[in-house]
Amino acid sequence: MVNRSAVLAEWTRCTRIIGLLGLLILAGLLQACGATKVLYNQAPDFAYWYLDGQLAFTDAQSLQVKDALAKLQAWHRQNQLPGAMAVLQKLQQQMPSDMDARAACAPLVELQRQWVALADQAQPAIAAVAGTLGAEQLVQLEQRFALGNAYFQSDFLEARPRDVQDRRLQQAISRAEVLYGPLDHKQLSVIRRHIEQSHFDARLIYAERLRRQQDLLQTLRPLIAGQASPQATQAALHGLLDRTRHSPDPAYRRYSDKMARQTCAVLADLHNSTTAAQRRHAVQTLNGQVQDLSDLSAHTP
Repeated sequence: MVNRSAVLAEWTRCTRIIGLLGLLILAGLLQACGATKVLYNQAPDFAYWYLDGQLAFTDAQSLQVKDALAKLQAWHRQNQLPGAMAVLQKLQQQMPSDMDARAACAPLVELQRQWVALADQAQPAIAAVAGTLGAEQLVQLEQRFALGNAYFQSDFLEARPRDVQDRRLQQAISRAEVLYGPLDHKQLSVIRRHIEQSHFDARLIYAERLRRQQDLLQTLRPLIAGQASPQATQAALHGLLDRTRHSPDPAYRRYSDKMARQTCAVLADLHNSTTAAQRRHAVQTLNGQVQDLSDLSAHTP
């Protein structure tokens, strides 16, 4: 029997790492998180469990959401896995050479494009489910937000700055070593220097987190229980997704751009400090992931 709590913990861990370090570490990440094919093939189940934990779906909603997630995965398998494989193959070819910040972040740009396309593809299904939600489900969602916010405050806002910095450093090292293998003192210093000089701002992140949560709740309230037409629902959700991609807070937009540039810089600096053996390790890791993606793309459940 599948341990739901363990699976959800692993799913959350993997998705958080992907969001933090991007596609350059993705190949190593997937290997570290376990069997790529198993995780991908069970992705609709993991996503359903997470969403159900947030909203407590009714029986009818459960059937609707599960069907929508299965169709979304089929679309992704056909339309986006080949593109992801091409990105990894290109990255694999670049691994033996040094990279500048722009080259290091090219996979991140492509990953962002894929996320945007996936969100756009999912939007009609999200709109259909939104119209069936009840007020009590939004109350549960708000409670789940509050719980997650408490964890964030404990981990980042109430912790000592040095502890936060050390935790970020250890996470970055462990993820990089999956791709490159063990890092030497010089490479550890590269990561440590970037972490120490980082403009990471937990309070600004938290403020944007709260803004997005309230934006979601305020967008959904007029849509629940069939109060809005399908056209109005889709328009409202389109605006929500746009504000999620492009925050209306100029301070956060500037911060996000600055952190993106810093991420590109540390990825390039770390890669350029690696040895030929470490780059061969990265090529082998990427090659395994390319093969897994090829198998997944060709497989139709």
